[in-house]
Amino acid sequence: MTAHLSAADPSELGFDASRLARLDTHFSKFVDDGRLAGYHLAVTRNGKLAHEQIHGQRDIAAGAPVTDDTIWRIYSMTKPIVSVAAMMLWEEGLFELKDPVSKYIPDFADQKVWRAGSVVNPVLEPLMEPMRMWHLMTHTSGLTYGFMYAHPVDDLYRRGGFDFGSPQVDSLAEVCTRLANLPLVFQPGSEWNYSMSIDVLGRVIEVMSGQTLDEFLRTRIFTPLGMTDTGFSVPADDADRLASLYGAHPGTGKAMLLAEAGKAALKVPTAFLGGGGLVSTMSDYLRFADMLRRKGELNGVRILSPRTVNYMTKNHLPGGVDLTSFGRPLFSETPYDGVGFGLLGSVTIDPVAAKVANSLGTYGWGGAASTTFWIDPVEDITCVFMTQLLPSDTHPLRSQLSQLVQQALVD
Repeated sequence: MTAHLSAADPSELGFDASRLARLDTHFSKFVDDGRLAGYHLAVTRNGKLAHEQIHGQRDIAAGAPVTDDTIWRIYSMTKPIVSVAAMMLWEEGLFELKDPVSKYIPDFADQKVWRAGSVVNPVLEPLMEPMRMWHLMTHTSGLTYGFMYAHPVDDLYRRGGFDFGSPQVDSLAEVCTRLANLPLVFQPGSEWNYSMSIDVLGRVIEVMSGQTLDEFLRTRIFTPLGMTDTGFSVPADDADRLASLYGAHPGTGKAMLLAEAGKAALKVPTAFLGGGGLVSTMSDYLRFADMLRRKGELNGVRILSPRTVNYMTKNHLPGGVDLTSFGRPLFSETPYDGVGFGLLGSVTIDPVAAKVANSLGTYGWGGAASTTFWIDPVEDITCVFMTQLLPSDTHPLRSQLSQLVQQALVD
């Protein structure tokens, strides 16, 4: 599964093997007591595989085990890939981070901002400054998600067909036209709110490149990096490799099949959603993560310059503050205290405040079905965890994963 990585004795990489085994002991319990169907975990250091575990089923009913080539819905772990794609075009001089989004999608020029009122009688105000490209990449655009259930604009999104996904439309262009006709939650750049910003960014990529988003990602990132199983749908020939999608049973807490929701990954979408539409494998996503760890290059293929990767993984929130200070206390794929946000995901800016033992500058992101990845550039560690349980905050998998990896370091 990790063909581009060589395995090494954990002790040679600064790990205590018996302490790494605590990962297996801990997470196996989630499968053995029925809270997870199965998972695939990989930890690397210095570009070598230090630890890997595969446990449980990709399909409980079929008795099909998780395998090296199991395909997972990565949902919001799509976002870092699309942000990398955008910065590839930035490196070609096709846009600047301060450019108004309306330069590429004119519908956003006259968007209104929520001020007060109700869903049926909103009071709106004009933009004080335009929504800019960096606002999209940092989720400070004023856009939102319909599944938040935290603001009247979220309700307007749901009424417009934007709940867990988007309306059935013919293209990403139409998705953005509909979003532009909905009000923003706040003035761009004034707050942080997890949102459909990266879906809009995907449309900007289409406009600038002249390609559909799926074509751009395939030709410019997936094929060059050897990510052969990553895309916006699973081909019929590979359908048996797709893990089933589960939720937590409200009574027992055990993994419960979400059959209808899971079928979406088998259909080619008409609108390629850059905020959450991809499927991938452990091997493929490790390739992407290793490219970032290596500052934009993998196996002689350069995707981004080292300076661009370094720039993307700094905290871009105004004033250098954390999400607690600048964000809304809503759904996210990361904690808020001591955590900032860059141009591709979260960034640890104060490990003590964050109550995690990872290093300053650790960055990464997760997906709605409890998948996650992070890269610690100080310790040179990459960690990827694949499973399929909605929603991502059902169990504290991510925080426990981080502390169990860090406690195994003894060098």
